[in-house]
Amino acid sequence: YDVTREYYVNDGGAQVDTLARSTYLRYLQANGKEISFGPDSYQGNYLVDIGKKLKDKFGDRFVDKPEKDWLDTFREFSINEMLKLIKNDLLSLNVVMDQYVHEKSIVETARIEEAIDKLKEKGLIYWGVLEPPKGKTSENWEAREQMLLKSTVYGDDVDRPIKKSDGTWTYFAPDIAYHFDKVSRGYDELINVFGADHGGYVKRLTAVVDALSESKVSFVIKLIQLVNVISEDQVLKMSKRAGNFVLLREAIDAVGSDVTRFVMLMRKNDANLDFNFDKVREQSRENPVFYVQYAHARICSLLKRAEESGIDTSDQALLNFDGEHLREPEHIFFIRKLAEWPRIIEQATSHREPHRIIFYLIEVASGFHSFWSSGKEKDSLRILQGDNPEKTLAGLALARSTGIIINQGLKMMGVKPLREM
Repeated sequence: YDVTREYYVNDGGAQVDTLARSTYLRYLQANGKEISFGPDSYQGNYLVDIGKKLKDKFGDRFVDKPEKDWLDTFREFSINEMLKLIKNDLLSLNVVMDQYVHEKSIVETARIEEAIDKLKEKGLIYWGVLEPPKGKTSENWEAREQMLLKSTVYGDDVDRPIKKSDGTWTYFAPDIAYHFDKVSRGYDELINVFGADHGGYVKRLTAVVDALSESKVSFVIKLIQLVNVISEDQVLKMSKRAGNFVLLREAIDAVGSDVTRFVMLMRKNDANLDFNFDKVREQSRENPVFYVQYAHARICSLLKRAEESGIDTSDQALLNFDGEHLREPEHIFFIRKLAEWPRIIEQATSHREPHRIIFYLIEVASGFHSFWSSGKEKDSLRILQGDNPEKTLAGLALARSTGIIINQGLKMMGVKPLREM
């Protein structure tokens, strides 16, 4: 597939003004001023460094100045600094974006108007008044005429507002324009990755893409559930506004990028994930990251020992093994597990569920460790058979096959396989 990885930067709404105002408070703090946060402020410590950078750049020029003097400057500076953090964290996890698209540029280049004109041509735009939302009463809801999209034609629950009665665009309008932009670029398939709290956008955006592409573009939204961070058996309570959260960078610094990637891919995207900082540091079978890597390292060590004893462990030599030496029930069971690998890849790809590969690697690692332990109790299952070179070759071929699969699977997940531990 020819794939474009694109990151959509939400820098066109009111929240970036809130970000700028929150950064201004940290700027005042860097200048020695006492500050107090409002109910809408972002209080995270990640803004402290940005405030210090603003002080280094502007000194006290904007201290006690009216908002109109500094808001645009602080907004742009804050967005750029936040993007640097995001890009650095993604690169640390080996996540490379091909391009970044800004909501602000979508709005400023009249893409909203182009998208609306396209929908008007299809007779999907009208002015009207929606029914009160569920739970609203006539006392706290006022009927206003708005520009609406006939999204119900394409399976949405209600028609969606695009422009308010005061002439300003709704939050949904730039989303329509962005998807119009993607459809216009000629992609056959669009895959959006959203947080679970955006589940309400699935039907309305599906309706938009169907309308703009005349149902010719495949559109999928993958909802990503929240991560529960656990430390010392306690789930950490998160609040972005209050500044109580764990940054991705903190996880990477604590356990490394490979472990972070592995853990993040251990659950289906729409299932909650527990990131247990204590467990992923354990060297036991209770830590699946360690368990899989240990299996790979154990196989590498085994092949190295065999080579040092004079056995040819090249792939060409191992291909000449005699399958008659792998007839034990334990052999057959494990070989069948290894034979599932091509099907696992196909399923993970077709369902867009990388966790299937992680689950399979854990099963393979568990099977190999069990197989290894059985060799201590049952001579016929020992891999290195000093008095039987043909049987040793067969055992090494099985171990090498296991190592290849674990190696391939980890690399597919962006995790470096360890040869030593």
